[in-house]
Amino acid sequence: MQQKYYTTSTSDAINDLETHIEIGLSSSIAEKRLKVNGPNLLTEELNTPIWKRILAQFKDFLVIILIIAAIISIVVGREWIDGLIIIAILIINVIISISQENKADNALKKLKEMTAPRAKVLRDGSIIEVESHNLVVGDIVIIEAGDYIPADLRLIESINLQIEEASLTGESTSTTKNADNILGLDAPIGDRDNSAYMGTIVTVGRGRGVVTASGMNTEMGNIATMLNAVATPRTPLQIKLDVMAKKLGIVLIIICAVIFIVGLINGMRLTEIFIVSVSLAVAAIPEGIAIVTTMILAIGVSRMVKSNVIIKRMSAVEALGSTTVICSDKTGTLTQNKMTVVRVCDLFNCYPVTGTGYIAEGKVENEGLEISQNINEIAKIASLCNDALYDKSQSSIIGDPTEAALLVFSEKVNLDHILFRQQNPRILELPFDSDRKLMSTFNVVGSKIVMNTKGAPDEIIKRATKYLHKGEIHPFTADLKEKLIKKNESYALEALRILGFAYREFVNKESVEEEEQDLIFVGLVAMIDPPRKEAKLAIKECHDAGITIKMITGDHKITAKEIGIQLGIVSEKDEAIEGLEINNLSDAELKEKVKTVNIFARVSPAHKVRIVEAIKNNNEIVAMTGDGVNDAPSLKKADIGIAMGITGTDVSKEASDLILTDDNFVSIVHAIEQGRMIYQNIQKVIAYLLSANIGEILIVLIALLLRFPVPLIATQLLFVNLLTDALPAFALGMEENVTGLMKNPPRDPNESLINKPMRNMIVYKSILLTIAVLSSFYYGWQTYSEGVGITFAFFTLVASELLLTYPSRSFNFTRPTKSMLTNKMLNRSIAISFIILLAVIYVPQLANIFHVQSLSISQFFIAFGFSMIPVVGSEISKLIFKT
Repeated sequence: MQQKYYTTSTSDAINDLETHIEIGLSSSIAEKRLKVNGPNLLTEELNTPIWKRILAQFKDFLVIILIIAAIISIVVGREWIDGLIIIAILIINVIISISQENKADNALKKLKEMTAPRAKVLRDGSIIEVESHNLVVGDIVIIEAGDYIPADLRLIESINLQIEEASLTGESTSTTKNADNILGLDAPIGDRDNSAYMGTIVTVGRGRGVVTASGMNTEMGNIATMLNAVATPRTPLQIKLDVMAKKLGIVLIIICAVIFIVGLINGMRLTEIFIVSVSLAVAAIPEGIAIVTTMILAIGVSRMVKSNVIIKRMSAVEALGSTTVICSDKTGTLTQNKMTVVRVCDLFNCYPVTGTGYIAEGKVENEGLEISQNINEIAKIASLCNDALYDKSQSSIIGDPTEAALLVFSEKVNLDHILFRQQNPRILELPFDSDRKLMSTFNVVGSKIVMNTKGAPDEIIKRATKYLHKGEIHPFTADLKEKLIKKNESYALEALRILGFAYREFVNKESVEEEEQDLIFVGLVAMIDPPRKEAKLAIKECHDAGITIKMITGDHKITAKEIGIQLGIVSEKDEAIEGLEINNLSDAELKEKVKTVNIFARVSPAHKVRIVEAIKNNNEIVAMTGDGVNDAPSLKKADIGIAMGITGTDVSKEASDLILTDDNFVSIVHAIEQGRMIYQNIQKVIAYLLSANIGEILIVLIALLLRFPVPLIATQLLFVNLLTDALPAFALGMEENVTGLMKNPPRDPNESLINKPMRNMIVYKSILLTIAVLSSFYYGWQTYSEGVGITFAFFTLVASELLLTYPSRSFNFTRPTKSMLTNKMLNRSIAISFIILLAVIYVPQLANIFHVQSLSISQFFIAFGFSMIPVVGSEISKLIFKT
């Protein structure tokens, strides 16, 4: 029976689980426990057995009929070799289909692994991040607002901690946690305020806990049937493909029925025309498009990882190609997210601070002035009112970059923030809130309780009634406040981020008031986060692609606009608006406003939702970035939610459609380009396969209408389908050398899957293929014999379809250059397929099986010449009809 750790003290839980509250587990012990107990995962549904997947390939009605027809041929004695070959080809088709499905499944599985959540744990005395499935019992886990609880925990520390446990209890309100409580055995999950459970969400505060259960041993594991992995939902594109394939299949079956009737009228044997008709239907129906499309989507999305983009939902790939507006945060996305304190001020003087980044090298320069005592007080508040972790020896941070910059600043004034935090422990905190724009902590300082507050200068100034100067406290007059506000605005004009610092003292814990009022102003800190150089080029690329960029940030309007000007988002004359102005706009007014305004400053999460909704109401396709818990609603509201991989919370990542692993705006642009390329590649494959399949139907139908002998027999039709629909089609879908994608406007999301360029390509190629094959057959039949004519037709059909992959790489005219051969996978696929084709014609045993004859050198080149007709004609049609 599992130990009920909510009934024990924290010290007993730590001892029983053989871990250490300050050091955690050692890496070696964690590794051993992981091997013994397995990964921290819920059991997924078992994969479909291979025998079921094989049988599923033979469920198709036409395939069943073809197998029956092949068996009849074998039993009757006529064409018994053809019957065996048909069955053999179908078996090979099954093997290829299952192989493709496995590749698609594996690619999708890798994508799922990429989005696995991570957890902060204490191991070997250091805080590190690990993938949640590597957690083991005894791990000390650090949690904060926005995190998902990665395993069942007995809390050992809780600071203003609240957790939303609706997934387990059904209660929508958050539960306040208290690590010090000890409960009875009969306490239900909803009342266990000293514990946290896998799958729940931290909404407020922070804390630490020891893992008491992982994987299927968790409370969530007990109801794993509710949370087991389900099949990956099909995207709108895949649904469209299924509908298209079914409709097209019905049409093709009708045509094949017509071919069957015409064949009988022409006097063909019943068995022969029946097998030809069914084989043609099996070969022509594009049942493989869905599988190939899934592979292109999955593998294409896997490639996006190289561009620092993780796609969580396949449907986002389709939406990316239609994106018309990107709503981007400023900090870290458009800027470098390496905040550095460059100035520090009291009420009367400012001092430059040297050094950059997270290296604690630099100092406060006096510039001939006596350095104010307030500077040290600012450093103290900055260290205590701070949740970041800074490793001075490694120059590394865990947490918010702004808070990390403050810790680096503290080190520059020789304040050891780790020791100082230990000497002045935190007993309570008021976490940062985007509405208050403040954060406060209550620390024991000597015999007093001090509330340390940092946040937006205007809020600090508004709530302060006194100020500190030379160790003395003075009244904060309206004139002094006005002077400070002007100083703040002047810094904002330089695109500096300003934070205000203040404090308030209480005699003892009982006298503490949790209100950020009656503050004592201490000073300001000015930080800079310079724009990313590459972001400016990416924004220009977006503008060229018809995509509008809107900056939505919590920063000051002046600062935001200055960064926007530097990046080319707006010009000096363009308007920028703040959240307060948005409050005064109706939905209809905001809908009009977002058409022209591209800078939104001082906004709250509620404002973001309204902005996104207003933009969408203008029939725009919106991509929205976010990183906080409160960004989740706007991420869900957007057509494409984009979470930050570095600074993003688990909640924002869960609500998003894709994750940027580098938090860089440039990666969004790469994702859009990749999304456009993937969608276009799918269109190319569909056009290629349909033009070949329709061409095969037309070849047989027209030959019968002209009372020609059937130019292609059943085994040949199935072999062509096997040879051209597998490797070449897949390789075509892996096209990467696609130019000009970001020079075109976004794709209309309501556009038909088979658009005008695709329809043109399908029509032209299928007609050209029909002309080439029938001409080749007729020449060989009339000049040599019917057997040579069939060989000519077979060779021309296969060679034409293989060579048509090259003009299929683009819907536009392709000039003969080296770039035609840049798709190495396609080149190899064509080479392999041609070798197989030559083997079928020139190896006697294979030639007999497929009823073809060896061609002389002159005959070979004549047949090859006919196969070039569709290739050359396809390119000419692009010029004539401007597809």
